[in-house]
Amino acid sequence: MIQLIIGHKGSGKTKRLVELVNEALETSNGNVVCVEKDEQLTYDISYRVRLITTQAYDVSGYAALYGFLAGICAGDHDITDVLVDATLRIGGRDYKELAVFLEKVYELAQLNEKNFVFTISADKEELPESIFNFCKIV
Repeated sequence: MIQLIIGHKGSGKTKRLVELVNEALETSNGNVVCVEKDEQLTYDISYRVRLITTQAYDVSGYAALYGFLAGICAGDHDITDVLVDATLRIGGRDYKELAVFLEKVYELAQLNEKNFVFTISADKEELPESIFNFCKIV
C-alpha cells in the first residue's frame, strides 16, 4: 500500500509523518524505516526506527530514490513500513516522473508486502490523476 501526505510547506506533513512512524512502530511485527533528505528527524523518531538520510548516500532523483528503496527492502526482509519525508526535495518537482516513480514503488510494495508513506509538498490538483489509482491520501 502507498499512502501520501499532501500539503504545502508548513501544513504539518512532517508532524503527521512522525505520528505515522510511531503508529507503525507500535503495530508492526517487523522493522520500520524512515527516510529523509537530511538529519531533521533525529530527535523526533524513536531509536527503534531505522532513520536513513538520502544526503549521506548521495541519493538524488527518482531513479536513484527507487533503487535506494528497493535496496533497503532487499537488504531486510523484516521491514514492514517505509516512510519517506520530503519526497519532492529528494526526487525533484517533475510530477510525471513522480507518477512513474510511485507506480514502480507500488509494484515493489505489492511484491514485498510493504507499506510506503510519502510526504509531498504540493496540492492534490497539481499532481497527475493517475497517482490516485494506486495511492491513498492520508
